[in-house]
Amino acid sequence: MSYRSSLSAVLADVVAPAAEVAGEQGRFPRAAVTALGRAGLLGLTAATADGGGGRGCAEAAEVVARTARVCPATAAVLTSHFAAVAALGVYGSPWLRGEIAAGRHLATLALGDVGPEGHLVDAGAGRRHLSPGGGGSAAVRSGGVVALRARRRSVVAAGEADSYLWSSEALETSRPTAPRALSGRPGRTDRGGVTLWVVPAHAPELFVPARPDGGGLRGSGSSTVCADPVLVPADAMLGPDGGGGDIVLGVVRPWLLELTAALASEVPRTRDVPCGDTGFADARSGTGPSKAGARDAPSGAGPAGAARSEDTGLAPACHPGGTLAPT
Repeated sequence: MSYRSSLSAVLADVVAPAAEVAGEQGRFPRAAVTALGRAGLLGLTAATADGGGGRGCAEAAEVVARTARVCPATAAVLTSHFAAVAALGVYGSPWLRGEIAAGRHLATLALGDVGPEGHLVDAGAGRRHLSPGGGGSAAVRSGGVVALRARRRSVVAAGEADSYLWSSEALETSRPTAPRALSGRPGRTDRGGVTLWVVPAHAPELFVPARPDGGGLRGSGSSTVCADPVLVPADAMLGPDGGGGDIVLGVVRPWLLELTAALASEVPRTRDVPCGDTGFADARSGTGPSKAGARDAPSGAGPAGAARSEDTGLAPACHPGGTLAPT
């Protein structure tokens, strides 16, 4: 059966009956996502070598547009998933790529910062980018473990996805240190890089608010995701340290722009908030362009530990049906 026929069947049998609940009650369309996975549509753009459909952005945009006519919330989830898979399919571990190809893994984007200094920088013309300097998106490595501390706003499928494509500043251990300042405190010269990670949903101390804060299409599960901090293995890094901006610009952003346009063409009100306010359209680093064929960083493994969060009114950012990395 072609992916178009499979999509037609899922839209009629599962997505349409659940669309009213998603739109009016704001309930995440879990049944629709599960059915799309079983029909091979979550793995539509995964490489055939990994067991996926091997399709491109044009086919993914077609799926998003057709889904948006029936259930905009499900289409928003697919938009974020396909954009994340564009990077995970190149840089993710073999296990993670296989899970995505098999339709057992829902990915999403968590690339915009909400930190004490505010990291969503207005670039004009409605565009925003990640500011690599300052606090609120720190990554600190200790041995084989990295502590990520940040708060991501309006993440689609927050608490429902199996993994998050996450951004941070370059590792603190890799940044040069400036001479001691006049205040007597050691200065620091940020390299200006952005690093990408795969953060599994089951990682301890990864939380979403008990009440979603909205910011995206109703029913899309858009909410804040908090890491205070979350610990992940060092090999959860995607691509080179400090090279995440090039991956976002060269790999994720082109997919996101086309998929968002497909969604907005069917749901005009999403033009101002294309996929939640994720703030990742123009992340940039100081490194050279990424190599599209590289698969140089294993990821998707579970966390090595956790620190206690002092936040209240938060729930773990995972769901019972999420896939776990093998140990």
